[in-house]
Amino acid sequence: MKYDKEEKAIIDAYEKGKMKVSTPSKKELASIKATAKKTLVKNRRITIRLYDHDYQGIQKKAMELGIPYQTLISGIIHRYIEGELTSEEDNHRLQRIVAKGGHSR
Repeated sequence: MKYDKEEKAIIDAYEKGKMKVSTPSKKELASIKATAKKTLVKNRRITIRLYDHDYQGIQKKAMELGIPYQTLISGIIHRYIEGELTSEEDNHRLQRIVAKGGHSR
């Protein structure tokens, strides 16, 4: 498994005894469980229209990954909203903002 820089630092600190694992309290455990439950529940259905070419492409990609195409679409949307997936337009907009040394508005 690959770890990012922060994860490696945590593992290293734990292995050197600089960090100890504690058992969460009942209140913390309840909060963790509630958050996990909300995260895993998909409670909104939507209808979207796609170009046939895009629909065929997403079905092909989903088949290659061995997952339903709806799951792939949902995952793409989630990653985009979380900032893990950006468009070229977003990247260009950010570059313009940085070049101006300020905000977009």
